[in-house]
Amino acid sequence: MQEKYAPVPGRSFPLGAEWDGKGTNFALFAENAERVELCLYANAVEEEARIELVERDHHIFHCYIKGIHPGQLYGYRVYGPYEPENGKRFNPNKLLLDPYAKAISGEMVWDDAVFGYQIGGADGDLSFSMADSGPFVPKSLVADLNYDWEGDTSPKIPYGQSVIYELHVRGFSNLNPHIPENLRGTYAGLSHPASIEYLKSLGITAIELMPVDHFISDGYLQEKGLSNYWGYNTIAFLRLKENIHPLAQMVNRLSNSGIWLKTCTAME
Repeated sequence: MQEKYAPVPGRSFPLGAEWDGKGTNFALFAENAERVELCLYANAVEEEARIELVERDHHIFHCYIKGIHPGQLYGYRVYGPYEPENGKRFNPNKLLLDPYAKAISGEMVWDDAVFGYQIGGADGDLSFSMADSGPFVPKSLVADLNYDWEGDTSPKIPYGQSVIYELHVRGFSNLNPHIPENLRGTYAGLSHPASIEYLKSLGITAIELMPVDHFISDGYLQEKGLSNYWGYNTIAFLRLKENIHPLAQMVNRLSNSGIWLKTCTAME
């Protein structure tokens, strides 16, 4: 499978994976890395190709590959010194998410292989794990983020006149009887006319969301049958926990009602 991919230098900007309709540009910042490999996956566990990113500009490794389209699973293996005492823990046995990934597929499986050190080893977290974490970690996903904003623009309300409401997307509408049950706790529920009417009645001009980007639940929570509700365990700041389009639709509806999204920090 490796031979069907023919990387060319590509660009160092923007960071992440950017699809242009014909192929995808990959760019990763790794200042202290010695080598970087782009790993392409056929599915959650099957790695089909490794491509070394030989181009490097200002600590950014990059390449462009024609024929890579939205839906492609990928990750990185980064080589460098393993010096825990100096804060350097490079371990190419561990598949890494793209920190600028716009989409992610799969969930974390808390196998011992996901740790960079040997669980239970005599040297503790100073040891070096040779186990491949690839089958057990989420994969980055090449995404198409095109969205028709239909000419929508920000209300541009001055901060001095702003009334900002911080809220949790799921909790805000989860029990609201005026919103259809299938929309409660979602972006659509937040931008439902009943929600907008309530916000407007309070004089709200902007909402600030509690975490909406991709997060995981800690292993000890899963062992107890629990999950991370608040979302403060983010592993990908640029990937929403839900698809981008429902959020964009929510922003559009709120903006048309004179309410703007101040920030989108991180949750579901």
